[in-house]
Amino acid sequence: MKWNWGTGIALFYGLFMLTMILFVIKSRQVDHSLVVDNYYEEDIRYQEHINRVANSQALVTDLQIAQKGREAVQLQFPDIPGEISGEVWFYRPNDTSRDFKIPANPDQNGLLTVDTKQLLPGRWKVKVAWQAGERQFYKEHELYF
Repeated sequence: MKWNWGTGIALFYGLFMLTMILFVIKSRQVDHSLVVDNYYEEDIRYQEHINRVANSQALVTDLQIAQKGREAVQLQFPDIPGEISGEVWFYRPNDTSRDFKIPANPDQNGLLTVDTKQLLPGRWKVKVAWQAGERQFYKEHELYF
């Protein structure tokens, strides 16, 4: 076989096509789903989230989230007038099928203890949305197990 310009061009285009086919195959193996299923509805309600965060930052004492080893996470709610209600969301960024929510019902001292023995090791985000009286609050905190 004689090596000339035509052979070089054909070899270049062949390798280019093979590379493009490999890129297409690899891109189809990646999960391109959004982090949340209802992304656009969440985007519309984002101003409410901003207001909750601002309310939380305006508190004299903030919500305290403390990891107690591998066994539990303690949430100490601030002393604000009104009954505290809401939810605590344990969010795993790399696997949303492991996410779970529990109601935020602290005791009389404002303390809520969550058992975390069943959680997989890795990075978790604790997202707490709560309400006391008419005001709504929000805080999130990263944990590593």
